[in-house]
Amino acid sequence: MVEVPPDAVDDAAQVLRLALDGDSDAVANAFDAVVDRSGVVGAYDVAWCLAATMVGDSVPVGRWTLDFPDIEDAGYDTRWVARFVSAYANSDAPTGEALFGAALADGQLPECLLTLAGSAVATLRRRTQ
Repeated sequence: MVEVPPDAVDDAAQVLRLALDGDSDAVANAFDAVVDRSGVVGAYDVAWCLAATMVGDSVPVGRWTLDFPDIEDAGYDTRWVARFVSAYANSDAPTGEALFGAALADGQLPECLLTLAGSAVATLRRRTQ
């Protein structure tokens, strides 16, 4: 997968801790702090780390199709997360970057990042059950 700076891994861990606590305002503030410090690229790196958390470590190399029933009926943020995680699973950084840029241009990036954090937390919780 794509290498990210060590501070992105630390920031993603902080976002996950905040999301696990259910504090969406703190999650949004954490992303804002990343953008203030590292720009939108920093937020992308954190998002990529969150996608990595959802997909896991032992993904065989190859093309993956993730099953998201009725995804086209879902809201923008949910569709975005599904596609972003799919891009990660397929080691397709250019698509991930394009999705990130589109959400930014559409004014949807903050909601998409919150949904991504929430989805990562839901995935972690499912794994521990």
